[in-house]
Amino acid sequence: MTSLVYAMGQGGAIEGQGGGFTAFVPLILMFAIFYFLLIRPQQKKQKEHREMLTNLKKNERVITSGGIYGKITSLDDATVTLEIADKIRIKVSRGNISALNQPAVKSEK
Repeated sequence: MTSLVYAMGQGGAIEGQGGGFTAFVPLILMFAIFYFLLIRPQQKKQKEHREMLTNLKKNERVITSGGIYGKITSLDDATVTLEIADKIRIKVSRGNISALNQPAVKSEK
């Protein structure tokens, strides 16, 4: 009788050995999906924003993160001076420039 119980116990141990790595496969797949759908596009967007900030030039029209539209009148390493109206200039941090303001293209009909 004990040999029957002993034989059944050995079979159960053999089945449990393969379950260690297979338990991590879904976690690895979830990380890969998160990386390609969330992390990688965000890193790409941050890289494009950094490149845009380094390539700013005088007389470009920009939008700040606060929603202020203006034209760049001077640049510094850390600050940008914007003209938001005639003879009204403000200084903002270079990091607060969120986008270039491209003028709308008028189509002739």
